[in-house]
Amino acid sequence: MHLEHVKELEKKYLLGAYARYEVLVDRGTGAYLIDKANKRYLDLLAGIGVNSLGYNHPKVKQVLRKQIKKPLHLSNLLYHEYQGRLAEKLTQVSGLDRVFFSNSGTESIEGCLKFARAWAKKQSAENPKFRFLTLDGGFHGRTYGALSATGQKSYRDPFEPVVPGFDYVQFNDVEDLERKFTDDVCGVMFETIQGEGGIRPVSEAFYKRARLLTLQKGALLIIDEIQCGLGRTGRWYAFHKFAPAENKEMLPDLVASAKPLGLGIPLGAVLLKQHVADAFQIGYHGTTFGGGPLACRASLAYFKILEEENLLARVREVGDYFKSKLETLRDLPVVKDVRGDGLMLAVELQVSGKEIVKQLIQQGYILNCTHETVLRLLPPFIITEKQIDKFVRALRPVLEAQNVSNESNVKGTH
Repeated sequence: MHLEHVKELEKKYLLGAYARYEVLVDRGTGAYLIDKANKRYLDLLAGIGVNSLGYNHPKVKQVLRKQIKKPLHLSNLLYHEYQGRLAEKLTQVSGLDRVFFSNSGTESIEGCLKFARAWAKKQSAENPKFRFLTLDGGFHGRTYGALSATGQKSYRDPFEPVVPGFDYVQFNDVEDLERKFTDDVCGVMFETIQGEGGIRPVSEAFYKRARLLTLQKGALLIIDEIQCGLGRTGRWYAFHKFAPAENKEMLPDLVASAKPLGLGIPLGAVLLKQHVADAFQIGYHGTTFGGGPLACRASLAYFKILEEENLLARVREVGDYFKSKLETLRDLPVVKDVRGDGLMLAVELQVSGKEIVKQLIQQGYILNCTHETVLRLLPPFIITEKQIDKFVRALRPVLEAQNVSNESNVKGTH
């Protein structure tokens, strides 16, 4: 089937929810995707952070082949051997105590919001706290609770009125957090590094103030690590930069996980401290697909591979290398900033990045543009220095051309 035929079918029958790239993928190997015409693309987006081990990994294939002979799905009314083992692993690497499995990142956020409200109601059934503070520029998902928590008005506008009880704090603004932290706040929620918001890391000062305020005022700290967690920064969770797993007090009360957790098989998780779990009762929450045997078995393989291949250290090493190479582009007037941690990196531009993305795709590189001007890079953990060098060499002339064609725009903003 050719690309034009696929496009015609989608145009006729599919809801047009996505602005797709002109690539018809056939297969993948390592850090590359290969289209129907056998053209190779270095995937610097990894399925928006999902395919952290790249494609066609032999150890992943081996696990999937074994489980495909057994039930792929079981209801959560029955036991299987992988949920408990995976929950144990998640508590070990995070420092939290309990796990609820979901089937996506946005469902994990919904779980966090519900668990926080249930906890608050247990503290005071007659007058429970109910408000949430989230961050300007944050993105938490597209279901109504997650959408309402999202601090980007453009996502909320088409669907208003959204769920009440959410207020948005200016990014990394401790004073604004303190000002908006009223007695009815039950939770503060943010991404350790904003993904869709332009790869913006929360500061250590903001994280620690949010943690101390929630402890002092009887609220919960909820951290969204759907995109920045599970190895992306070279740590199991990005918040471990501020709160190591052994520092129980400074750890968040709830953590949302997903993206690479299931190795491409839909799987999310909510991690909870015990005092939050104590407010939960059987029947309060549930899911049909969360925590199925195929996804959980694949996830256990993910952790095993990361440990056996020492990939967390590799992410830190190659992430520093990638960032240093991107830093060499700062001499170009079109480059406003280079930032990120590990293999969650961004080049912020003085101009729109959409055409730049298109040009790079034509040259065999897959990435995307968020916040209109931010080139977002979430490559597989197995990317090599040689592949990085090749990409940066391709990126420079594309950006240099922007300096000429957008000279008037640059002069006005740089």
